[in-house]
Amino acid sequence: MKHGKKYNESAKLIDKAALYEPAEALELAVKSAIAKFDETVEVHIRLGVDSRHADQQVRGAVVLPNGTGRTVRVAVFAKGADADAAVAAGAEVVGAEDLVARIQGEGFMDFDVAIAAPNMMGLVGRLGKVLGPRGLMPSPKAGTVTPDVAKAVTEAKAGKIEYRLDKTNIIHCPIGKVSFGAEKLNENFTTLLDAIIKAKPAASKGQYIRSCVLATTMGPGVKVNPNKVGSAAVGA
Repeated sequence: MKHGKKYNESAKLIDKAALYEPAEALELAVKSAIAKFDETVEVHIRLGVDSRHADQQVRGAVVLPNGTGRTVRVAVFAKGADADAAVAAGAEVVGAEDLVARIQGEGFMDFDVAIAAPNMMGLVGRLGKVLGPRGLMPSPKAGTVTPDVAKAVTEAKAGKIEYRLDKTNIIHCPIGKVSFGAEKLNENFTTLLDAIIKAKPAASKGQYIRSCVLATTMGPGVKVNPNKVGSAAVGA
């Protein structure tokens, strides 16, 4: 794959064969950001599990201490007092049958996170084929099916992200923007890795975190030493 001059200049900063400590990897990722916009910093973590088995799924959600740096648009499926609470908490779209009809009939998808009160799931279930492939289906595991919709809206706005294993046993997550600087990004990175390590399935055998790569939207990847991630490793 051919890359531009700026990308190639950035790539020279990074030793492709090296496994960096997280703090150093993030410094390099920030330095190697080349775009004129504020790039997102993403982490890609390969786990020693097999996502084909139900007992080896890794999925959950975590609030990043410094947020994600992006404005999150929230849709809430709720009625009555729950709907009022969601509006008060700052949800952009709140509805029940009417919202389902908009999504099904008009293809309305102008939101980044979907939250549902438990009594709405019979209704929301009809949207599985639409929301599921986009990673927007509300789920109790991710805390997006909850009786406390107001709290879920507040957390989503504050920088709560969902992590889940893809078919190739990799988790892809944003951990902030280049403008955050390496220190704040490292706080977000450690919080996410701690959550993933805590979610390790009992059926996982051998090395759990196989590889970890950091990259900005347009920049080159930086390999992180998988044995040096998370609070426990930092403190060791």
